Amino acid sequence: MESTIREVIYMSWPTIIIVVSIIFFMRMIFIFKSDRKKKTPFHEEVFGLFFLVYLLVLFQLVTSQDLSGGGTNLIPFREILRYDIGTSLFYRQVIGNMLLFIPLGYFVTSYCKIKDLGTITIFSLLSSCVIEVTQHFIGRSFDVDDIILNVVGGILGFLLYTGLNAIKKHLPKILQRDWIYNILSILILIFVVLYLIKIL
Repeated sequence: MESTIREVIYMSWPTIIIVVSIIFFMRMIFIFKSDRKKKTPFHEEVFGLFFLVYLLVLFQLVTSQDLSGGGTNLIPFREILRYDIGTSLFYRQVIGNMLLFIPLGYFVTSYCKIKDLGTITIFSLLSSCVIEVTQHFIGRSFDVDDIILNVVGGILGFLLYTGLNAIKKHLPKILQRDWIYNILSILILIFVVLYLIKIL
C-alpha cells in the first residue's frame, strides 16, 4: 500500500503543488481582505486543503493506474471473491478500493451535513459509477466490484464522521474550542510533511 501511495505522489506532486499554492494564495487574500467579522477557523482551512489534495490524488489514481488488472467485470463479487484474504492482492484490490472512498464519504458528509445513510450511499454510487465509466473510455477497466467496494468505503467514511461528531458533542466544552482543533491541525500537517519526506 505504501508503494502505491509513493507512486501516486510521484505522479501527482506537480499538480498538487501548483493547485494547492494557487488556492492557498487565494484564501490568504480572501482572509486578510474580507470584511467578514467572523473568520474561518484555521482547522477548517486545513480541512478544506486536505479535501482538495485528496481529490487531486484521487483523480491521479483513477486515471493513471489500472488497479483492477484490466478487462471488464459486470458480475458482482466475482473479483472480490477471487482474492485470498491476507494476500497482497486482497489488500490492494479489495481493502484499497474501500479505503479509496472513506475520505470522500467523510469529507462530503461534513461539508453537506449529511445525516442519513441513503444520501451518502447514492452519492458514493454515482461518484464511483462516473469513475468506472470514465476509466472504461480512457482504456482502463470497468469493474462493478470496484463500485461495490467504493460505496462501502463511502458509507464507512459517513459512519466515521458521524461517530467522531457524536463523540465531539459529548466532550467537555474546553475540548470543543477552535484553538484545540487548530493545534491538532498543525500537528497533523507536521505529521503529513514528515511522512512525505520519509517515503520520498
